[in-house]
Amino acid sequence: MTTAREPHPDHPYPDLHGHGLRLRPWRAESEADVETWFRGRTDSEFRRWDTPLRITTDLDSARESLRDAARNTAEGASASYCVTDAATGTPLGHIGVNLINRVMNSARVGYWALPEARGRRVATHALALVARWALSEPGLGLHRLELDHADGHDSSGHIAERCGFRYEGTLRGAIGEAERHDAYRDMHLHARLATDPDVNL
Repeated sequence: MTTAREPHPDHPYPDLHGHGLRLRPWRAESEADVETWFRGRTDSEFRRWDTPLRITTDLDSARESLRDAARNTAEGASASYCVTDAATGTPLGHIGVNLINRVMNSARVGYWALPEARGRRVATHALALVARWALSEPGLGLHRLELDHADGHDSSGHIAERCGFRYEGTLRGAIGEAERHDAYRDMHLHARLATDPDVNL
């Protein structure tokens, strides 16, 4: 993994490079980025497995959601990245280190890949890059990085395990059902510690 530039004032973290990917800041003022964010968060597989607090329904709600992500990143509460092809700059998906807790030195990672990027190990490689950076210095220097997914989302569990995130158990009724905030389903919790062995993909 390499870092490529000094952090931008609105994105206090460096770009990350490796495995043919470049992880760069999302640009909330970019219509192209808003459209990519909209496509990712309205994709049928995303809607099947993820239920964010603010559900994206149109470009305006996508823009507001992306602005929220950018604001949280600027304030240090998260680190949101657009996953792109390093050679072409084509957006492939999203990965974010969320709920950064500096008291416990922990955070939670989440990601999605666009339909055309699936089957190419994009999520696996992006997760490996972010985990190595988040759990080390001069990265975020976290002690613990958690990853959760809905019960039944086996591909996400396989990605977690390939990247060294150990399965720790099932949390009952811990996340919303698909596109609902009034019904709940179980989730599987995985985690990786800074003291765990690094993973070579």
